[in-house]
Amino acid sequence: MKQAIGKLLWWFEERLELRTSLWTVMRHPIPRDLRTQVGWLYVFGSTAMTLLVLQIVTGIGLGMVYVPSAGEAYESLEHINYNVELGWMLRAIHNWSANGMVVLVVVHMTQVFLMGAYKYPRELTWMIGVVLFLLTLGMAFTGQVLRWDADSYWGLGVGVAMVGRIPYIGPELVELMLGGPTVGADTLSRFFALHVFVMPGLLFASLTVHLYLVIRKGISEPPKPDELVDPETYVEKYEEKLKTGDPFFPDVFLRDAAFIGLTLLVIVGMSAILGPDGPGAPPDPTLLAVEPLPDWYFLPAFAVLALSPPSLETGIILIAPVIIVAIMFLFPVFAGKGQRSPRRRPVAVLIVIGCFLSYCVLWQLGVQEPWSPHMTAWSGVPVPTHMIKGRSPKELQGAAILQEKTCRNCHALDGQGGQRGPDLTVVATRLTRDQLIRQVVQGGGNMPAYGKELNRFEVEALVSFLETLKPEGYASAEASVVTDRAD
Repeated sequence: MKQAIGKLLWWFEERLELRTSLWTVMRHPIPRDLRTQVGWLYVFGSTAMTLLVLQIVTGIGLGMVYVPSAGEAYESLEHINYNVELGWMLRAIHNWSANGMVVLVVVHMTQVFLMGAYKYPRELTWMIGVVLFLLTLGMAFTGQVLRWDADSYWGLGVGVAMVGRIPYIGPELVELMLGGPTVGADTLSRFFALHVFVMPGLLFASLTVHLYLVIRKGISEPPKPDELVDPETYVEKYEEKLKTGDPFFPDVFLRDAAFIGLTLLVIVGMSAILGPDGPGAPPDPTLLAVEPLPDWYFLPAFAVLALSPPSLETGIILIAPVIIVAIMFLFPVFAGKGQRSPRRRPVAVLIVIGCFLSYCVLWQLGVQEPWSPHMTAWSGVPVPTHMIKGRSPKELQGAAILQEKTCRNCHALDGQGGQRGPDLTVVATRLTRDQLIRQVVQGGGNMPAYGKELNRFEVEALVSFLETLKPEGYASAEASVVTDRAD
């Protein structure tokens, strides 16, 4: 028996040649300094990669039951939680491993930044790492949408509104994302494809390049004060250090394995204790008892959007992310040599501290302030009397719909109401009838689409009422357009 197994393994070895390929990779040399305690700072990348694999495995299991349909997704998640044997545990592990991956990717990038490991000759390794970070956030966002509850519905509405503001191609991109002008039957299947096929495929492709670069350019040695990176001499010095280095396997490999094992235990423990994340309330924007919030990693971004003046929102949405990503991506190009030790780079340390404090403050504001924080606060406040006095039956019906559909949770009338959306007191002077209908049906800005929540007659009644909201004696936007055309 033993002899037969040996022959079988040799049969595979002759064809795969693992001894000269995989084994060579496992035994690639690393600087001896990594054997010290500082080597524990180098375990985050491999652990994040392990959590990605864990998400793939648990995702395959969930994909066998989950129904990517706007009409059945919510019920299928409830079915997994309550009817499938250990389905809740599978969802919980998938969720907490995703949270853990986001945390570890950020910690890994912070460690690389502080230790100057992005400098020559590892600039491209850092750039691919930035791509991996963005793809990780993409996986998180598409995963949140698949949860298909109130939070994901509103989060999708905001995400789509942001994309819709891109000049020239925004509306086409929105239609491509949603499978139509509004959230509909095709929307969830598209995000399912993104989350299950596109994002993981891009992640593994980028990860392969990242690992190739890590092996080819080597793991950076722990930095020492005043040991400068000089492109003309660095490679020669690094190769000299490798002559006295250690192979990756077994010592460093076992340290990585120990931290990975500990992380997996934490993930399983949190899953067992805290359970899966949602689904929360059904994805119905007219529900009163809902306070939708994005997942925690997107809270600071939502806080910035919610607290920004409306006049600056488009600039912040379109320009700020491009600038931030460009800085992250190109940073090694402009700071690819010189000091690596954080003891000699106080600006780098201050940047990390500043980013961390800013994130914490915005996160706290995101929990407390933005995004319709008082969803029921204005539901009992009636529409001001002077706004309904003398209105037609159809316009009065529109006023009732405005109240019934809780529009005032986000929009104020005469200063009373939510602050998330624009004040509607004089909305008729800003928007024409067509623009009002499009806003109600398709949504836009931070407003979700109500095309699926209102029938044609309700939309017409609501818009008829909104057309009356202007100061006495002022021309409406519709009348101005007609006058301009006549001129």
